[in-house]
Amino acid sequence: MTILLLLVPLAVLLLAAAVAAFVWAVRHGQFDDLDTPALAPLLEDAAPPLQRHAD
Repeated sequence: MTILLLLVPLAVLLLAAAVAAFVWAVRHGQFDDLDTPALAPLLEDAAPPLQRHAD
């Protein structure tokens, strides 16, 4: 039963850390554009890469 005296404050600290990380991510724009990174592999490059010929 005394382990709860350790686990409850530890759980509260972990929750506070998770909330702080989420708030930081929202304030720094991590969730602003969720669609463009997912579509990036589907878009064609502007210029094809140069190919070197082995002589």
